[in-house]
Amino acid sequence: MDWVTVSSLATAAGTLVLAVATFAAVRSANRAARAAELAFQVGLRPLLLPSQLEDAAQKVHFVDGKWVMTPGGSGVAEADDNGVYLTLSLRNVGRGLAVLHGWRVYPDRRYVEGEGHPPVEGFRRLSRDLYVPVADVGFWQGALRDPADPDFAPAKESAESHFPMTVDLLYGDHEGGQRVISRFVLLPRGDSGWLANVVRHWNVDRPDPR
Repeated sequence: MDWVTVSSLATAAGTLVLAVATFAAVRSANRAARAAELAFQVGLRPLLLPSQLEDAAQKVHFVDGKWVMTPGGSGVAEADDNGVYLTLSLRNVGRGLAVLHGWRVYPDRRYVEGEGHPPVEGFRRLSRDLYVPVADVGFWQGALRDPADPDFAPAKESAESHFPMTVDLLYGDHEGGQRVISRFVLLPRGDSGWLANVVRHWNVDRPDPR
């Protein structure tokens, strides 16, 4: 018996077993790290819906001194000589604080066009940071004050005529990631009120589930 050959084969076999065990351990560790990362992201992820009808009304102040009352589950679309004022009462049903980044408005009722989300570059930046706490209510507000703005006249007409309007909101977690675009529709309710509804959520920084 060639003991040198046997020894070499045994060493090779041991090395192979060690390599397989190391590969399995590394793979398992990677899976555990990925699961921990996903759990961490879920813990930070916000998701905005219209608040409930029984939620308290919120008094919203604009920088030019305008005040509006926004009932639960509703929004506001008002126009006067100074501009067009829009609000939404929101509830955060996600697990992380929602930080609102931007918005865009359409002077009609829109659902979904195509498969992709609206381009982020087309959103108006908020003039101040707005936050919606976890499992709590908050609000969004936006205003159009420049008559030369291409969105001004159509939005003013819809607000004054009490026509349906659509608002896209861009927001994310408090670290600036996991951005989402949610599309809300303001539907006329009664003579002057607006009922808020959500149409679609798009993921910006991660794959969509659809």
